[in-house]
Amino acid sequence: MPSDLYKTCKFCGGSSLISFEASERMLGMGGTFDYSECRDCKSVQLDQIPQNLADYYSRSGYYSFLPLVQSGFARRVFKQIRMNLLFATNAKAFEPSFGYWLKKLAPGFHSKIADVGCGNGQLLYELYASGYTDLHGFDPFMEKDQVINANLHLRKQRIEESESTFDLIMMHHAFEHMESPMETLQACFDKLNPGGKLLIRTPVTDAEIWKEKRELWVQLDAPRHLVIPSVVGFERLSKAIGFDLYEVLFDSSAFQFWGTALYEQGFTLRPNLVDELYSKEELVSLDEKALLYNKEGIGDQVCFFLTKPI
Repeated sequence: MPSDLYKTCKFCGGSSLISFEASERMLGMGGTFDYSECRDCKSVQLDQIPQNLADYYSRSGYYSFLPLVQSGFARRVFKQIRMNLLFATNAKAFEPSFGYWLKKLAPGFHSKIADVGCGNGQLLYELYASGYTDLHGFDPFMEKDQVINANLHLRKQRIEESESTFDLIMMHHAFEHMESPMETLQACFDKLNPGGKLLIRTPVTDAEIWKEKRELWVQLDAPRHLVIPSVVGFERLSKAIGFDLYEVLFDSSAFQFWGTALYEQGFTLRPNLVDELYSKEELVSLDEKALLYNKEGIGDQVCFFLTKPI
């Protein structure tokens, strides 16, 4: 495939890029899109963002704007006790579904926390129900600003537009939907207090499944994923901005295997077909394979843990 000499990698600045085409497969909407892979850091980027990009979200349910599920008083008390026990004991038995990364961040209950690409704010609400008191969601695709309660505010805006600074900023599979990783990371750096932490969860091109299946890889997700870094590419860019990248945790799942297999067989992304294609034993085997890939650093998504120096 020819190199594109007129573009540079958005992560490392390299000028030697390999062009390839990818199709929209999740919804079966059709169309092909030009991507580039950096020869140096191996990160991937969409060459030209389609003018009708919103159309590829409107039918996908990518952004979760279902009604917020709230907890009653007794349930909130239980969640607060569980969270306190988690931090006191570090025991896996007390982990909520998001505990594996929250334990590592260990924010104080009065930390000012932002979730970028928050959707309906469900994750922030779970933090509120678990005892957190200063929570802020940002998503330009939500219908309007919402005040859920005195502790939780959701804003129809980008974090760059906020006048506040934060102790912790999170992006849960939002980073890959943003056109400029440099601008995104710079905005987070500017909006963090000194010593503040940034969590980014995203697909990465270190994935063995990407190297094996290329354009069929389920998390390439053309054209919605605008950038997909490699670990090396992300590290170079984040350090250039001033962050300390202190841990990289692979947290991929069996989705990388069965989602890609659906595309190989010509299906759209239909999770209801998984039980027809795989036995229970095979699905357990795929879960075990995903855990092995994570340990070996070849899974298809990671948590990046960063800090802003004091």
